[in-house]
Amino acid sequence: MRPRRRALRKHRPFPARGPHDYELLVDGGAFIPAMLEAIESASTQVLLEMYLISSGALTDRFIVALTAAAQRGVAVHVLLDGFGGQGLRQADRQNLTAAGVHLAVYNPLGVSRWRVSLFRDHRKLLLVDDRIAFVGGAGITDDFDPEARDDGMHWHEVMLALRGPCVADWRRLFALCWRNWSPEPVTFRDAAAAESLLAGRLDGLVLGNRRSGGQAVMRAVLAEIGKARRRVWIATAYFVPTQRLRAALKRAARRGVDVRLLLAGPCNDHPSVWHAGRRFYGRLLRGGVRILEYQPRFLHAKVVLCDDWVSIGSSNLDHWNLRWSLEANQAAMDSALAEQVAALFAADFELSEEWTAHAWQRRGWWPRLLERLNGGLDDYLVQWSYRRALRHPPPQREA
Repeated sequence: MRPRRRALRKHRPFPARGPHDYELLVDGGAFIPAMLEAIESASTQVLLEMYLISSGALTDRFIVALTAAAQRGVAVHVLLDGFGGQGLRQADRQNLTAAGVHLAVYNPLGVSRWRVSLFRDHRKLLLVDDRIAFVGGAGITDDFDPEARDDGMHWHEVMLALRGPCVADWRRLFALCWRNWSPEPVTFRDAAAAESLLAGRLDGLVLGNRRSGGQAVMRAVLAEIGKARRRVWIATAYFVPTQRLRAALKRAARRGVDVRLLLAGPCNDHPSVWHAGRRFYGRLLRGGVRILEYQPRFLHAKVVLCDDWVSIGSSNLDHWNLRWSLEANQAAMDSALAEQVAALFAADFELSEEWTAHAWQRRGWWPRLLERLNGGLDDYLVQWSYRRALRHPPPQREA
């Protein structure tokens, strides 16, 4: 087989599969107990791929569950990002490995690797026994835990639990990344479980690949925006959209689709990114796109609803995700899930401040200056990356 054809097969998109059982888990009070319970009930294997993790009360709970699973004979594999996992103390890493947990790091930081330091594994994934997958935007830090954040300011987040044949595709996605960054191969004791499910209604699709995944998510979202007839509602934590996405949103609004962006408000963890993204508000508002900023807490969710098509996962649909990050989302074509997501959006819209074109035009000089300065820096970094012709994936682990 020619190298080019072999590469195309390696990066071929996952097919639509079904049927699935979906469970929408909103905020840490819902998804944290569900994820811990799944780990505690594991009998064969736990796979955890996590971008953001730092030592603290919540991480302690996960370490207890993961080490207990490993000690009772469950194969536990944990893949962390070299940058996002910096906050995990060395003592916690040693506790994991001492208990038999297999630990690997994606693209470790180092002076000799500075040229590829922007490439990150941004996925958030937990798979248990090849029977259930949790996907979304949550990290394992106290910011997501209402018990640890007793000030009521835990981050607003969404995870999706799914059972069905797409779990096998999430397993493949994990394995493709794991084998590049760990000397220990991951084996699947329960590999036939997800494959043996009978085919039915095709209501699910994994949006991701071994090189990036952001492009796969973006292509799917753009296609669904182009087909939408009733609504295009998007929630994202970091809004630095590409030109293609901005154009697609305005085209949808012009043909009468209800287009709304639910974005982070003043409560956010990266003010510079917030200001950089706000420079796009004016043209979008004039194009008929409604923009609402969530007020109570930091909105960290990444959710897309186009008519009855849902996408939930790690991608923020911005330049950074497309260029430098491993991403993956679960697409679902399920009317019941779509209505649950629509109800969540409706509730969040009520807690948001909506901008109008007139109000945006009247904002003060200080926000305008911050948008210009931070937007200019963002433009420079994006153009620099293209001039450097950076491509995924970064070099693999050193022997």
